[in-house]
Amino acid sequence: MLKLLIVDDEPLEREGLRAVLRHGIPESQIELARNGAIAVELAQSFRPDIILMDIKMPGMSGLEAVALIKEAQPTMKFIMVTAYEAFDYARQAIKLGVSDYLLKPSKASEIVAVVRKAIDSLLQERALDDQIKQDRQTLHRVMPLIECDVVTGLLYDHVQEVHIEEMLAMLGSDMTKEAFVLLVVLGNCSAETAYSAIKWKLRELGCGWVGAMTGRQVPIIIFRQWGTSFRAQAASLVQQLLTLQQRTIGDDGFIGIGNPYDSLNDIRHSFREALLATADASLLARHRFYEDMDLRQPASSIGSLDRMRMDRETVEQIRLGQWDDIRHSIHRLVDGFEHSCASLVACGQAVLEQLWIVYRTAMELGVEAERPLFSFQARQYYQMLAEAQSVLDQLIQSFTRHRSKLEPDIVGEIKQYIAEHSQEEISLETIAKRVQLSPHYISKMFKEQLGVNYIDFLTECRIDKAKALMLNPQLSMKEITFEVGYNDPNYFSKVFKKICGASPSEYRKMVLHS
Repeated sequence: MLKLLIVDDEPLEREGLRAVLRHGIPESQIELARNGAIAVELAQSFRPDIILMDIKMPGMSGLEAVALIKEAQPTMKFIMVTAYEAFDYARQAIKLGVSDYLLKPSKASEIVAVVRKAIDSLLQERALDDQIKQDRQTLHRVMPLIECDVVTGLLYDHVQEVHIEEMLAMLGSDMTKEAFVLLVVLGNCSAETAYSAIKWKLRELGCGWVGAMTGRQVPIIIFRQWGTSFRAQAASLVQQLLTLQQRTIGDDGFIGIGNPYDSLNDIRHSFREALLATADASLLARHRFYEDMDLRQPASSIGSLDRMRMDRETVEQIRLGQWDDIRHSIHRLVDGFEHSCASLVACGQAVLEQLWIVYRTAMELGVEAERPLFSFQARQYYQMLAEAQSVLDQLIQSFTRHRSKLEPDIVGEIKQYIAEHSQEEISLETIAKRVQLSPHYISKMFKEQLGVNYIDFLTECRIDKAKALMLNPQLSMKEITFEVGYNDPNYFSKVFKKICGASPSEYRKMVLHS
């Protein structure tokens, strides 16, 4: 029920307005005040939705009362009731945000219309406020999901359905932020409990975004805090994460810290560094800065664009299962360091970076793999190469086990999709997008498991469908041609004869005759 307050020093005016409003707006609850001071008190206790306020009253004037009430309750609506038409009063009332005016005397219909107008305006504002609150609640619920998607896109260079800049805008950020990456490797603890605690802590601190947990590893993008050194800020965050309640990340948990970069465009390099910093989790400090590894190798001179291109080439080779190419690249890398007489430690760092790319790709694809670590300290280049190849073999085995479980399901899904859509123009790219694998890998997998490529299988599906349609004598051969996905009857006839040994017309005669 709407609440109305009538303020007037004339009893007859107060009662007259109440009688008009009771009849014209029966759904309202009405209270009366004989002066401005009482109106201020009732505004607190009665909390009316709309106040009809006389301007000129003894003691506190209507304008003074409006000013006091507005200060405490800025959303309250006012209608000024007065016999004075002086511009000065109107100007003051407008400054106070008064909704409308009623002049004494006014017709009952005019009074009801003005109050109804104020009520409609009030209800519209409340509906808008409710919508804004609902939108904020919805945004608050989905914000962690947006945050995860943004971190994934920035660190793994994924293509997002919503452009990365748009999601950054939703988070109130942009690509010019200076930031670095913390990578939390969970130890002997409940992964879900630890992940929730980390997200809660970062929301409390408000200094970064938490990405999706993959393989018990949680990436966090931390924004630089001005006035504090990078190491001081990172050390403080690490200490807070390592000392979460009940040792949340585990006694053997570990945190790697990448270097800060001037833009989020380069943040994936900090992620690479944080990954490498966790390579040796045996340190008593339970964390390590990448810059403390102090490994200055020739590979560090590679530009960020070249490094990104090389990383993408490696990832594509992994997705295609081109392991021989990856073996050769590691072999060339070790040979290059040996021929340049570079540090063996620096060589190990560069090789480990390549192996971490394989491991990171495994995490993205859902492959359960062991973190790539060297089992001993190599003292010769041939030992380094042998150890690297051994670690790579273990990673390859993880991919092989994963795909042996995954590929039959994928091939079955592709077969079903082709069979159901054989009449459409189906490209390898269309299938690749559907199952989120590269076209080349799908073609290779399809051929290995079925002995035919996808085009041959698509053709067989179309011919089988044509054979079934030929049993219906009501359909012309031209209709059947278009129905199974061919646009040229002559070409369809040629394909059909090649597979079935007879033209479509000859085959149909034999089938219908038999």
